[in-house]
Amino acid sequence: MSDVEVLRRQLKIKSGVAKRLFKEHQSYEKEAEDQQIKLDKLIAEQGEEWYIKNARNMLEESKKLIKDTSDRFGNAVQDLRDTILVAKQKEELAEDEELLKAEEALETVSV
Repeated sequence: MSDVEVLRRQLKIKSGVAKRLFKEHQSYEKEAEDQQIKLDKLIAEQGEEWYIKNARNMLEESKKLIKDTSDRFGNAVQDLRDTILVAKQKEELAEDEELLKAEEALETVSV
């Protein structure tokens, strides 16, 4: 494979990774928010201690997953940025569809 083909493939892969991790991170944040609401409701209604303890454990687990996906997502975005910069230096990829898609993906996940 030529350098241009390899770079094209890397752009596609890294764009997909960044988008997937972005969605995963959002999902875990939503889950943590829901768990917090559930915990607050149990405490307000003076629910059984076991349910409150379990809800706290689930909330903590969600927070750990948020941190993990946040770290992986940050690395993926930086890796995508670096690959886009390398691709822009190649004249053959100046207006390539994969480069444009990768830039669009980067813009989407950088919001």
